[in-house]
Amino acid sequence: MNSSSFFRRTLRASRLGFTLMEMIIVLTIIALLMSMVIFQVSSMSGGAEREKAQADLLAFKEMLASYQLDNGALPTTEQGLKALWSKPTIEPIPLRWHAELDQETLDPWGHSYQYRNPGKHNPDKYDVFSMGPDGLPDTDDDIGNWPDAKATTNNQ
Repeated sequence: MNSSSFFRRTLRASRLGFTLMEMIIVLTIIALLMSMVIFQVSSMSGGAEREKAQADLLAFKEMLASYQLDNGALPTTEQGLKALWSKPTIEPIPLRWHAELDQETLDPWGHSYQYRNPGKHNPDKYDVFSMGPDGLPDTDDDIGNWPDAKATTNNQ
């Protein structure tokens, strides 16, 4: 076997496949693209959690309206939202109570929704709210059934 046929065969074989360097470059590009996609998707989830909480608040509004129609009054702060899935044992005990929910609904961060009647933000009605990601009531990240103070300030 002469050396010229060996080099031709080696040259032909190297043209048929990818080199290690080419494979590393391609894999690096794919990894960068995947990390950018994951970063974008993870940053969008915060908006979805807020939208879920707002949808839950609308559902509570409907359930509380139904509760009021059936019983003549809204639950007290002491009875809370629990009155929607468990008959209150604290006065005033509703005469025509029926369950609006099968069980407690938690906010997207795993906390119980809060209820105040009369409300702090809606003194003539009630407040229903999620304590938001920090799990603390009456902080800036709370999501409730009241107008957003920041949005009102920005629109003026």
